[in-house]
Amino acid sequence: MKHVAIVMAAGTGSRMGTDIPKQFLPLKDRPVLYYSLKAFQDSFMDEIIIVTRAEDVSYCKEEIAEKFDINKVSVVVPGGKERSDSVFEGLKAVKPDEATYVYIHDGARPCLTEEILERAREDVIKYEATVVGVPSKDTVKIADEEGNVSDTPDRKCVWSVQTPQAFKYEVIYNAFLKMKSCGEVSVTDDGMVVERYSDKKVHLTMGDYKNIKITTPEDLEIAKNFLSNI
Repeated sequence: MKHVAIVMAAGTGSRMGTDIPKQFLPLKDRPVLYYSLKAFQDSFMDEIIIVTRAEDVSYCKEEIAEKFDINKVSVVVPGGKERSDSVFEGLKAVKPDEATYVYIHDGARPCLTEEILERAREDVIKYEATVVGVPSKDTVKIADEEGNVSDTPDRKCVWSVQTPQAFKYEVIYNAFLKMKSCGEVSVTDDGMVVERYSDKKVHLTMGDYKNIKITTPEDLEIAKNFLSNI
C-alpha cells in the first residue's frame, strides 16, 4: 500500500489581519505549516505533496521542507483559483500504485497527531473514504433564508469536520473529475465531492478537539498551548 499526504498551503490568511499567509505565520519558533508536515514525516506516510500559491513554491521548498529536513516532500505544486482547484492539482501530482491512499490536510491545522493518522489509516483502508471530525459539543440550528430557525438536528448526529480527509486514490480522483465536468465550485470540503459525485459512503473518523484550524490570532495562542502537550 502507498500512503500520500496532500497538504494544502495556498490560503491567504485574510482573517488574521496580516499580509503573511496564516500557514507561514510563526508558531513557537517555526512556521505553522511545519507542524503538520513534521507529523506526516514521522508517520507511516510514504510521500508528502505540498500545494501552495505559485509565489510561495520556492519558500515551501527551501525555507520549510529543506530547512527542517522534511525529506518525504516529493514535490511542491502551485494551486488553482479555488480550494477545489488546488486539491485537484495535488491529486494530479500523485503517481498512484494499485492501492494508493491520499490524506488531504489543511496546512493551517498544526496539531495533527500520530493517533489521528493511525485512526484515519485504519478507516480509509476499510471504507475507502473517511473524514476526520469530532461530535459537536453544541446544539446546532439550521437557518432559513430569513434568518429564522428552520430545524434543530439531533446533536448526537452532528459532527464538526476536520482534516485530514482520506480516500482511496481512484475514489477521490474520479469524483473530482466528475465534479469538474459539471462545473461545480460550491463544495466546502473534499468529503462533499465524494458524497455528490460517487456512490461511495463517506465514513467519519474520530479526530481530536485539539486539532484546530488557525483562523484568527487567538488560535495561535491556543495552538501553542496544545503543541506543548503533543
